[in-house]
Amino acid sequence: MKRRGSGILLHVTSLPSRFGVGDFGPAARRFIDFCSRSAQSYWQILPLTPTSTFIGNSPYSGDSAFALNPVLISPEKLVEDGYLDPGEIEGYIQEDPTRAEYDKAEAFKLGLLRTAFARRRAGLDADPAFAAFVAENAFWLDEYALFRAIKGERGGQEWTGWPRELRLRDPEALAEVRRHWAEDILFVAFVQYLLAGQWQDLRRHASKKNILIIGDAPIYVTLDSADVWSNQGLFKLDPDGQPLFVAGVPPDYFSETGQRWGNPVYDWPAHEATRFAWWMRRMDYAFRLYDFIRLDHFRGFEAYWEIPASEKTAVAGQWVKAPGEALFKELLHRFPTLPIIAEDLGVITAEVRELKDRFGFPGMKILQFAFGPGIAANRDAPHNHEPGAVVYTGTHDNTTTRDWFVSEAGEAGKRILFDYLGREMDPDEVPWAMIRLAMMSVCSTAILPMQDLLGLGEQGRMNRPSVAKGNWSWRVTEDRLSEDLAARLAYLTGIYGRNH
Repeated sequence: MKRRGSGILLHVTSLPSRFGVGDFGPAARRFIDFCSRSAQSYWQILPLTPTSTFIGNSPYSGDSAFALNPVLISPEKLVEDGYLDPGEIEGYIQEDPTRAEYDKAEAFKLGLLRTAFARRRAGLDADPAFAAFVAENAFWLDEYALFRAIKGERGGQEWTGWPRELRLRDPEALAEVRRHWAEDILFVAFVQYLLAGQWQDLRRHASKKNILIIGDAPIYVTLDSADVWSNQGLFKLDPDGQPLFVAGVPPDYFSETGQRWGNPVYDWPAHEATRFAWWMRRMDYAFRLYDFIRLDHFRGFEAYWEIPASEKTAVAGQWVKAPGEALFKELLHRFPTLPIIAEDLGVITAEVRELKDRFGFPGMKILQFAFGPGIAANRDAPHNHEPGAVVYTGTHDNTTTRDWFVSEAGEAGKRILFDYLGREMDPDEVPWAMIRLAMMSVCSTAILPMQDLLGLGEQGRMNRPSVAKGNWSWRVTEDRLSEDLAARLAYLTGIYGRNH
């Protein structure tokens, strides 16, 4: 990412679609075409892992670090690839094209996938492409399919509540599950096969349009996941599988009591004893999914905030050292390059910056964080940016830039912004003024949330950290991806030398 370029931040679920939630279908291709017409180089997305309405549909709370979300399957693509007939994907009535309908869309699409599975089941055992996919992904797919099959038979119950022999993975009990629920296990593998095929088709289309995809790898995994259930020795758990400590961050910009994420923390010495084998597999898989990876909560690889599981907030946590240097050295031993962007936000120390710089990872600059007291020395202020960094107007955790100006900047922040820009402006002008600051920055890469390109207010916010409900549902409609918007962005991209 040393050359100047820019891109758009828009999660797949936020794309247009007539099936209630954005997916890997035709609208995703049209969005890539829009990026190309806008002279962009990158499309940044959020994690593609399975989500659950029970935990707020957060893409950062999936039940696997490897699996893809079935709600992202494209019904149109299933027809195009011969798995379904055109009439079989009709009947979905979308209530609101501007909001994701996770539950309804998931139920509809799983019905389609069951139909496709029943139709292909007879020839699946002799399908060489399916067999190759299963073999190549066996290191995670076997356990994930087993995990999903057990959860399905137990009504979605968390694995920590399963009978002891399943919870603690008695070999005979698991062998019996594999025999008894073989068809359910095979269905999970089949769905992941279809998802992987659709995603790679989309990636090939992006490559043809010279659009690189920036994926997202959360540092932690969810307790109720195949990863924790099948690798209990790699996490700080008690003998029954319950976490002794959970992850989060101390009080910060987003919350006075910090953020108690609830993910189990890693038993890092156990990872070191295996030369980080689980991380090697995880990152190898991520490098095959994306062109670049935004490594979430990078500071946790230097030291992480460990909260006793009995605590209700993050206040009583403590910093614990992590073996980030040893991990990244091992990764470099395995891979010739590490296409990683370090999400270095939050409480960043000199040690965190040294770790990032030692491996040459680009960090992040957030313009919404720049305009306050002490702007002269603020690392997010444009005059302090670094050529190798990635600048954003805001991220998925920020509100939109227009809403930031109206609701969060305060009178002092507004005045600093006006003084910095040399003029006053109304709220409607602020998003593109900030976009211009990002594009003119010396940072090699500028990433612009679609909501800011559209000048949206609070209704466009994607996530409110520490708020359990009402997140991750914003969607763009097709008419907003206009030729005028593409031309405006392409023109600005050219002025600031980001259209190479």
